Amino acid sequence: MNEIFSRQPSLFISHGAPNIVLYPSETRAFWQNLSAKWRRPSAILIMSAHFPATRPTFETGGHPGMIYDFGGFEPELYDMTFPAPGAPALAEKAVELADAAGLSAAISKGRGYDHGTWVPLRVMFPQADIPVATLSVQPGENGARHLALGRALAPLRDQGVLIVGSGGATHNLRAFFIGEDTPPWARNFNDWLCERIEAGDAEAVAAWEQGPDALRNHPTPEHFLPLPFAFGAGGPGARGRRLHHAFIGPISLDAYSFG
Repeated sequence: MNEIFSRQPSLFISHGAPNIVLYPSETRAFWQNLSAKWRRPSAILIMSAHFPATRPTFETGGHPGMIYDFGGFEPELYDMTFPAPGAPALAEKAVELADAAGLSAAISKGRGYDHGTWVPLRVMFPQADIPVATLSVQPGENGARHLALGRALAPLRDQGVLIVGSGGATHNLRAFFIGEDTPPWARNFNDWLCERIEAGDAEAVAAWEQGPDALRNHPTPEHFLPLPFAFGAGGPGARGRRLHHAFIGPISLDAYSFG
């Protein structure tokens, strides 16, 4: 089989803070080694927690710029670039698949790469030579809707497309900024989540609000919803596999593959 069309996995990555790109850590090392686990993708389709919209929105620009959507971090972060080309043809095909599933997709043109996209991809693919299409999260929709969207886009994996959900397995920034150590409520939710993912229970993950201390771990849903999306993109009957496990205070940096 031609390498460029080898079937790709679906991934969920907890992207953490932007400055993870600057310093040695277990998570940065995991990202650096991750691309060696599968053949080179033909393109990447990534849903970022930092691209919110009311419906699935796909960026169709050919040359996305940079979005430095954070403040108070190291100055060198604001000079970093990720010059990967856009993937307009992939975005248009994804719109067709989403529409065919009744999910009423939209397009944008001119939106750059936010840090949920460029921070992990810059480490994973430092040559920045693989086309990238970005996709919005829809905070006003539930996990089941994101699961359905992932399932609608799963056939793209057979065309060599790496599908990524970029968010956070847990994401309580208030607890993080007051310097709280990793609390039991974060570990309990994270453990429940891993059990459900590895059991292949996509519906339980989609109904994540029923998990232990779910709303304490995710006071707002945008960092969680890329996970059921990635689970759905694993295809029917997918089970997840945890690839990486780490915490910074109450923030989980776990990552999973599906399919």
